[in-house]
Amino acid sequence: MVATVALSLAFVAAILELLVDSGINGFDNALWWAIVTVTTVGYGDVVPVNGVGRVVGAVFMLEAIAFVAIVTAAITSSFVERARQERAEKSATSLDAQLADITDRLEQIQRALGVDGASPGRHAER
Repeated sequence: MVATVALSLAFVAAILELLVDSGINGFDNALWWAIVTVTTVGYGDVVPVNGVGRVVGAVFMLEAIAFVAIVTAAITSSFVERARQERAEKSATSLDAQLADITDRLEQIQRALGVDGASPGRHAER
């Protein structure tokens, strides 16, 4: 995505450079301008001036963006997993409470009907 935007901006900048006299004088400068703009690094006072320096700078900028995205995803994933575990524990506790309540009610019904819980399907003699 970033590469597509950078290339698009570089192309637009190269065309605009032809129409207007600017500091961008060629596709390589346009590409550098686009990467620096898209990554929001800024222009600063110290910038690489040769091709190798710009490639290294561009790779570093793009890797920095990827690093921030990965760290953000890892932190978010840990929060989501913790919330999922808490919901699962709460659900299990709630299910245990419901099961205990149903068991108590069944025992009450069996006592009221005079049914022996040990012999299912058979009523106690009165």
